Parts: sequence; C-alpha cells; structure tokens
Amino acid sequence: MIGRLNHVAIAVPDLEAAAAQYRTVLGADVGPAQDEPDHGVTVVFITLPNTKIELLYPLGEASPITGFLDKNPAGGIHHICYEVEDILAARDKLLAEGARILGSGEPKIGAHGKPVLFLHPKDFNGCLVELEQV
Repeated sequence: MIGRLNHVAIAVPDLEAAAAQYRTVLGADVGPAQDEPDHGVTVVFITLPNTKIELLYPLGEASPITGFLDKNPAGGIHHICYEVEDILAARDKLLAEGARILGSGEPKIGAHGKPVLFLHPKDFNGCLVELEQV
C-alpha cells in the first residue's frame, strides 16, 4: 500500500536557525517558509536527491507542535510521511485492520497541496505516520 518515503519531519525550536544550518553547514537546497494554518505549523522543505526533510515550527497558540517542543525543547523527529496512490482506499484498509486515524478520519490538504492523513503513533511502534496521496 505505501510507496516512497515522501519526507521526514523534524520539529524545531528556531525555524530560521534550522533552515540556515541545513543551507550553510550541510549545503542543502532549502525552500522558503510557508504557513499551513489548517495544520497549525510553519514549514520549510529541504529537497534531497531521494526524499525531503520538513522542518516544522508552531503557528499559533493551538499548534500541535507546541506540545511536542515542550517535551523536546531541542526539537526532534516528529513524523515520517509515506506516499499512497489512493488515500481513501488506504484509510479504509487501515481502519479495517484496526489502525486509528487521527482527527475526523477525513483527509486534509497538506503542505504539498495533496490530501493527507495521520495515523496514531501507538499503532505504528511509537511513530506518527503521515500518508500523502500522490
């Protein structure tokens, strides 16, 4: 069901410093910051030859990243994202297998303009999983 690894998301306490570190120290292709109000985050994508890194920073008081950074003040890996061809079929299969979908269970539009869902980390070895339709 899952395809390529789309990205690894890292929550950061200072978005500008993290983006600068990837740009200058690691020589990476760092994109511009973009606000994603529906998800409560500001993101920066770093393009690698085989995948992307997504830097996450809280946007607004109700951001889900705030709680993560409270527990991990230096930041850390927040989630991994896999590509799927049909997000509704993937959701239905996961639900039939007993996996939990976070939120309403209906896909939202993600930072790439494509439908996404998040899977409960307790169902996937402690790892928050995002699925993105390609």
